[in-house]
Amino acid sequence: MSPRMPNPSLVVPDVLPPMRALVKAVNSVGVPLQTLVLIHLRVSQINGRTVHLPVKPKEFEEAGEEDRRLPLVETWREQTCFTDAERSVLALAEAATRIDGREDPVSDEVWEEAARHWTQVQLAAVVLHIGLVNLWNRVNVATRQEAVDWRINPKKWTPMTSRLSAAQ
Repeated sequence: MSPRMPNPSLVVPDVLPPMRALVKAVNSVGVPLQTLVLIHLRVSQINGRTVHLPVKPKEFEEAGEEDRRLPLVETWREQTCFTDAERSVLALAEAATRIDGREDPVSDEVWEEAARHWTQVQLAAVVLHIGLVNLWNRVNVATRQEAVDWRINPKKWTPMTSRLSAAQ
């Protein structure tokens, strides 16, 4: 299916700069980028957002991706390769994303485990990151934006602004 429209963050004037500033702020408080990527991937999986992951060693190499655990994120609970700190935010991401029909989706147990591994500022950044990924997932699903493809080296990505110019 083709997109219904260009990404709304490019259509509505003045929306993208503050969103980028928020992402920059979230990325600046000491939560490893690798951890934020794991959260992004897990939230996207829960939301049914298609994500193309490298699987073969050559795909990882071509993508410039070093974290070979990405294909295991969906089954992180059964894997031994994730740290306790990563597990805590993956559990938080799942709880904060699956909120439908739950009175208190993020249990004290989930929250306290995450708080045990992260400073208050880092935990706040994780919560904002979870919210941002959910926002982007919903915007992208509603407007049928192309799926995220971790098999493509980010250095070779076509910037979203180029896609907007081509769509007009």
